Amino acid sequence: MADETPVPSAPQNLTKAASDYLDQSEIDRLLAQSGDSGAPKAMLLRADGRKDDAKAAGKVEAYDFRNPVFLSEVELRRLRLLHEDFIRYLSARLSLFLRMEFGLKMAKLTTVTYSKFTESLPSPTHICLFKADPLIGVGVLDINPRLALTIADRLLGGRGHSVKAERYLTEIEMALLEDIIMIILEEWCGQWKTEQDLHPLLIGHENNGRFLQTSPKDAIVLALTLEVNFGDCSEQLQIGVPYYTIEPLVKKMQARRQKDSAVTTVEKHASWHKAYDHIAMPVRAEWDALELSLREISCLRVGDVIEMPAGLMQQTRVLLNGTPKFIGTIGLDSDRVAVQILRKIPASQEELNHGKHDGRKSP
Repeated sequence: MADETPVPSAPQNLTKAASDYLDQSEIDRLLAQSGDSGAPKAMLLRADGRKDDAKAAGKVEAYDFRNPVFLSEVELRRLRLLHEDFIRYLSARLSLFLRMEFGLKMAKLTTVTYSKFTESLPSPTHICLFKADPLIGVGVLDINPRLALTIADRLLGGRGHSVKAERYLTEIEMALLEDIIMIILEEWCGQWKTEQDLHPLLIGHENNGRFLQTSPKDAIVLALTLEVNFGDCSEQLQIGVPYYTIEPLVKKMQARRQKDSAVTTVEKHASWHKAYDHIAMPVRAEWDALELSLREISCLRVGDVIEMPAGLMQQTRVLLNGTPKFIGTIGLDSDRVAVQILRKIPASQEELNHGKHDGRKSP
């Protein structure tokens, strides 16, 4: 007889069909539901050596060291307001000079690196290099050739029709355009007159921004882009100024704003004038006695006694022209009733006490 060895039964969880096992999507869902308790927590190391949970400490934003921003949102807002005034005055002055409406609108005001600013300049274009004496650094004024040729046509007596030619400017056209360029630069420098007097100086012309070397490639530039509508020509005009050029002006503007916003309180001492010597002022002393109903008052008779609070005399109010000003106590000075002033009533309580209508007794 053969020896039969019993075969152990397989566990129930191993005998399930293949469809009963979890697929990868279900595993991922379960892991997401269980949270990241097993994952290491991100730590935030502070400058003083303390370690905090990065999530509890708040949002940590990445900083792009290749494109740093030297101006805060508040500073950019102030510069934007300043340049809006510049645009408004420039539009009015160029309209009078050209005897034709010259519409200007701010398209963008931002900070970029010098390399990105020069790479964004179109080709062909007309570039004017300028200085704002006595500041250091060279600024860039970019005028679209179509706009420049349209302005030159207007200066020569034309009607200001858009010139569709895509070419560089000739020396004669550059000479004609210099008057317009100086007006733009004078208005831009004039907006900083509150901080410092600046004098524009035109130092050269270029026609390609890729070969400019007026600033380091990583220098930060304040770039202003304007949309120009002149006749039937709609083009852009750009002004780029290195941050290190306008940094002294920005600091002066910040200091002036802080000085204007600071509230300086100077204590003023009252001075006596002889004209006050003979002015009569009604003075009255009173205190809160008690409250009685109308029925109780009607029942009062001669000889009745009304009980007063024990500390009533020490809460006597002194009124000047009907306004409570002091708290004192009642006493006698020979055959006269006197009030000794103890303290002054705060100004916040004067109106409150002045408007109360309750039982009062005047000595």
